[in-house]
Amino acid sequence: MGKDYYSILGVSRDADDETIKKAYRKLALKWHPDRNKDKAEVAHAKFQEIGEAYEVLSDKNKRAIFDQYGEEGLKGGPPPSGDGGAPGGGFGGFPGGGTFRFSTNGGGFHPSNADDIFKHFFSSFGGMDDGFGGGMPGGFSSFSSGGMPGMGGSMPGMGGGFRRAGGFRQQQQQQDPEKPPAIKRPFPVSLEDLYKGCTKRLKVTRKLRDGATGRPVQTDKILSITVKPGWKAGTKIRFPGEGDELENGTTQDIEFVLEEKPHPIFKREGDNLRMTIQLTLLEALTGFQKKIKTLDDRTLSVNNTKSVIQSGQESRVSGEGMPNSKTGKKGDLIVTYEVKFPTSLTDHQKQQLKTILS
Repeated sequence: MGKDYYSILGVSRDADDETIKKAYRKLALKWHPDRNKDKAEVAHAKFQEIGEAYEVLSDKNKRAIFDQYGEEGLKGGPPPSGDGGAPGGGFGGFPGGGTFRFSTNGGGFHPSNADDIFKHFFSSFGGMDDGFGGGMPGGFSSFSSGGMPGMGGSMPGMGGGFRRAGGFRQQQQQQDPEKPPAIKRPFPVSLEDLYKGCTKRLKVTRKLRDGATGRPVQTDKILSITVKPGWKAGTKIRFPGEGDELENGTTQDIEFVLEEKPHPIFKREGDNLRMTIQLTLLEALTGFQKKIKTLDDRTLSVNNTKSVIQSGQESRVSGEGMPNSKTGKKGDLIVTYEVKFPTSLTDHQKQQLKTILS
């Protein structure tokens, strides 16, 4: 027995054109050699078989012959009786050029190159902009706008041709699935790393379809994110095609959303940093000198010996805030002073204070 093209595409014998197109699209994306480089030989054979099945079932003449005579009749047996035959026993216009003829020496249908079928299918049915970031879907090889040899500008069973002037005309078909939503993941980063910049390596677990069974299989992958100094909470980092592979052959993007980890000392306000320094009443009245460790491990000195500090009073240190991710210019460090009063005083201390402050 020859090949069963219906079984190859996984459709019933009464499947309509739209069902056949959808089945081909799903399987062609799944078995394309560019997506199965670890088992290229098996994928190439399967990909060619899928293309052959689609080429036959998408053409009413070839499909009619196959339904009656099977693969052997299609590729070399006699034509069916009736009106299906072209003059001279041939059917014209199948992809690959020439005519479709029968003879006893193998002059019947010869399958086209599967890659040509794939390219033409996606150029004519919206695959040029189908959520894969432009070009052929899923990062497949690009192709010229010259079409397939002997095509005459269209492929039977595909619903019309495509324009050649200035490249392919992109057409979005309703039956094509829309780009799936991205998988969103939080990306917590410390204030120190946002101040200095860093590179983070993240292990993600995603589901890819097994080439042999089509079942989802979990795999791990390491993604690298270069954090620019000054990035803010809410910054989005997108990795196209690095998410889960869905049943329809599309692959989700992964989008990381930056979150700012709380810091025990500093609080970010735009490009500025804010912190609180506690002072004793004596320090507030007579002066102080404090050491601050910055986010990049420098030591910064903050002092006051000339004025009395009120609780809640602020001072500003220029250029010691967060860097701006676009300009590189740093904001300011804003210091708020909190004066800690004693909880009790002795009678002697009270008398001394009265003498001093009166």
